[in-house]
This record gives sequence, structure tokens and C-alpha cells, in this order.
Amino acid sequence: MPSLGLRPGKRVFIETYGCQMNLADSELMGGILSTRGYGAASSLEEADVILINTCAVRERAEERVFGRLSYLLRYKHERPEIVLGVTGCMAERMREDIITRAPYVDLVIGPDAYRRLPELLEKCQLEESDPVIDVRLDKEETYEGLVHARQAGVGGWITVQRGCDKFCSFCIVPFVRGRERGVSPGDILRQCQELAERGFKEVTLLGQTVNSYKHEGLDFSDLLLEVAKVDGLERIRFTSPYPIDFTPKLIETMATTDKICKYLHLPVQSGSDAVLERMRRGYTVAQYHALVEQIREAMPGIAMSTDVIVGFPGESEEDYEQTLALLQSVRYDFAYLFKYSEREGTHAARKLPEDVLEDEKGRRLRHLIEVQEAISQEIFTGLIGQTYQVLVEGPSKRDQAQYCGRTDAFKMTVFDLIEGMELAPGQLVDVRITDATSHTLRGQMVIA
Repeated sequence: MPSLGLRPGKRVFIETYGCQMNLADSELMGGILSTRGYGAASSLEEADVILINTCAVRERAEERVFGRLSYLLRYKHERPEIVLGVTGCMAERMREDIITRAPYVDLVIGPDAYRRLPELLEKCQLEESDPVIDVRLDKEETYEGLVHARQAGVGGWITVQRGCDKFCSFCIVPFVRGRERGVSPGDILRQCQELAERGFKEVTLLGQTVNSYKHEGLDFSDLLLEVAKVDGLERIRFTSPYPIDFTPKLIETMATTDKICKYLHLPVQSGSDAVLERMRRGYTVAQYHALVEQIREAMPGIAMSTDVIVGFPGESEEDYEQTLALLQSVRYDFAYLFKYSEREGTHAARKLPEDVLEDEKGRRLRHLIEVQEAISQEIFTGLIGQTYQVLVEGPSKRDQAQYCGRTDAFKMTVFDLIEGMELAPGQLVDVRITDATSHTLRGQMVIA
């Protein structure tokens, strides 16, 4: 990811790992630094400060960061004055391990310390040996009123809720991001208007359990209706909602508001009641199915995706088969499928010893992927012959003669232009689907 971001003559490069919330936080850090006179580095070679913004949800992501830090040590060998920092969730969770395994790191800060980033960087310049560490959680911090250094594009992210109160037994997020707190509607709308004025056509509202949003009497449905009033924004998305907080009011708001995309990412995690109980998810498979039915009844044809974890402690073959059956029953358009990764400090790590072998986790995951790929292929292929509106992102990376963008249902679509026509990012065009893989639609632009 390009850099965002030190004082006149100093430049910062921010590299981001993890989810959309991490990308939004990188834009936040870039904005904070830019308002204090810092410049932006377009490459690692020209950077005076390198910040790695991290994720702590899975062990694999953390190991990738340690590998990246080892690689970046070369830049400090070449220029010892470079400041190398680790920010975000992994910094919050593993501050001692980072200093032990990467003692050359100068700065370690958690998700609630970004407002203090300029002062912390200046402190790094003054302290020649000890790393600067700030991992204090702040139950009030929502970064209201700050500028974001947003990357150019057609869609932008806005964090509307920070932290999480659910404490699922496998999840580290409440421990590294703190408790739930909503950003004020006024600040969210300010950011939406800024996006629209810069030509963004789509906004994605972000929160760990985004539909749990509340602020001084407003709920998430109320917020969506206010965002829909912003002139210039054509599409509204949100992620990730929590099943038990998905209300009939929210379903009705989605169904009756044209700007809200008819696509929903609804994490289920498991198809077994026994596993869901150990995960502390707060719902049963039957309740989840009932919610899906209500959503599809209100919005026939809505596209859906989910998250699933296999190999959770105590997951039997029967539990796994129930998860498999849920995928086949719900028929998600696509799914994010993972092996269980123990997170130190969570309830599962303390009380639920891992008893599913890694080889077995791998087998279950591979099979689940095969089943979901087949379902996705059937769904995508079933769209051939239909015409959908696509929000143009730009030329296709594989073939500059073609363009690409996403449908309302979040499906990536690569298409040929009508001869003699030119397109710009942000345009909405009609595309007739002529072919499909399990991940991508292909088609031909048509005149409506």
C-alpha cells in the first residue's frame, strides 16, 4: 500500500496488514501526520519513517509481520536514523514479543494512540536506545474531527464504531481494541460529505459488530438513513454485522433504501450448536437460519457471504458435517473460511484446549473450500445472460483494454467496452454477463 503520511523534509511509508478497519486506521494515521506537516513517501527507499499497521486476529498474519520486520531491518542498516514502528492490534497484543524478537523496532503503539503519533515519533528521535511504547486503551477515543488521508478511488471506508463488547471465546479484538463506542453521527456524515465532494461514489461503514452501533438514541438503521441522504454517494455498504443484533428495523431499512447495497456479509462461524455455544456466539443454527430467511424474504436475490472457522476446540466430525450442511443449505455467494488459530488471552485459549489435529483442520478446511467453490461457481454461472449495473473502478489489471468494477451484489465484473466509448472511475454502467468463474463475472457493456 502507498505511504501516507513527518515534518517538512521527513517522509513516512505506512504498510497495512489485515482488514478494512486497518486500512481505515492507516488513512487516519496518514491524515494525523499530514496535518502536522509530515510528507509522504512513495517507496520504502525514500522513507524516513516506516510504520507497519498490523492485525492480531490470526497467528499467520502476525508471523508475516515478523518476517516483514526482518526484511525491513536492511533499511535501518543502510540508514540507522530511520524510525521503524509497529502499530495496531498486534502492537497492542504482543508489545513485549515485538521488542524481544525485533529489538531494532523504535516505536510500538496500539489502536488508541494514533492521535499522539506525531509526538511519539518526535520522542523516537530523542531516545537512542529504548523503543517508544504506547498501548493504552482509551474507552472514549473515537478520533472524532480528524482528517483522513484517503487513497484515491471510487469507494471509501468510514469507521463508525470502535471496539467490541461481544467477547466471543476465540476472539482477541475486545482485548486489543477495547469496548464498543460509536462515532457521533455528525462526524460520520462530515466524512461522508468529504468523500462525496472528492468524487467517491461508494462508502462502506465499518465496525467490529457494526449493526450494534448506538449513539445518543440513534441506532444503526437511523445512521444508514442519514448517510443515504448525502448527495453524490450512490452506494452504501457495511461490515461486519453481528447476527443477534440484526433487527427487523434494519432489514426493512435495507430493503426500502435504494442506495443500500443488496449484499450482506453475515458471519456464522460454525454450523454446530455445540460449537457455537463454546464460541459464545449467542445464537443457535436455527436462529441464524431464521434470520437468513427473514432477510431473503424482504430482499429476494440478496447476495450473502460469511465467515467460518473449522477445527475449533471440541469440534467433532459430526460438528464439522453440520457446518458443511449449513453452507449447502444457505448457499452463500462466497465465504471466508479459516482454520482455528488460538489467541493468547481469550477464553478459548484459557479454558478450551486444542484437540483437533492440524492435519485434520487442514483436511476439513480444504473440503469446505471445495464445497463452497462449487456453490459459488453455480451461483455466478447462473447470472450469465443477466444485465447488472457496475460501478467502474478502472482498467482491468490483466487486460488494459477491458474495464472492471463491482455490481451492487459486490461481485467483481470484468467487461468489454462498447466500441468507441471511454469510461472513467466512478461511472455506473450496465453490463450483460457472458461468462463467469467462481469469483468473477465477465461481460459486455450495453446501453440501457
